[in-house]
Amino acid sequence: MSLPQAPSPLLKLLLDFGPLLLFFLVYGRSDLYTATAVLMVASTVSFIVLWRLERRIPVMPLLNVVLVSVFGGLTLWLADETFIKMKPTLIYGLFALLLVGGRLLGRQPLRVVFGPMMSLQEQGWTLLTWRWAIFFVFLAGLNEIAWRVLTTDQWVTLKTFGFIPIVMLFALTQAPLMTRYKLAEEAESPRS
Repeated sequence: MSLPQAPSPLLKLLLDFGPLLLFFLVYGRSDLYTATAVLMVASTVSFIVLWRLERRIPVMPLLNVVLVSVFGGLTLWLADETFIKMKPTLIYGLFALLLVGGRLLGRQPLRVVFGPMMSLQEQGWTLLTWRWAIFFVFLAGLNEIAWRVLTTDQWVTLKTFGFIPIVMLFALTQAPLMTRYKLAEEAESPRS
């Protein structure tokens, strides 16, 4: 039995953001309903590829594909674009709730997701978790305002080209915290 294969960073980036970029490209050539159907299929394919590569169920992509399927399905079935516009609010709110809930239960939810990629001291995980929880609440609020006051074209553009850079910029601003609380290499590996 072979070990799970971690996708390359480029493939991971493509699998994470490819469905959203396809949504934007199809929306530019068609309409929100066609773009939503493409998003549903692309998100499902992305999830399946990650699952097959990692040989485990990737939690965040699973959550995303479930919400895209439910809200995309409602959008198509009821011919009401409100549902697909609400999906980011719910996913960001759910992420915030999971992070806060995990901390209140004494867990480190971010360590479960990112632990294999980085090792932080307990206080580092705690601070990072609270920062991301607050940030996800901010994103949920931003999306709620955006879909209510912007045109559909403006909302799609913001969702595609606004939210991704905002998330990446926020992630970069967390580098000093992660550096400050990074576990020393000696502490990570057993001594001979």
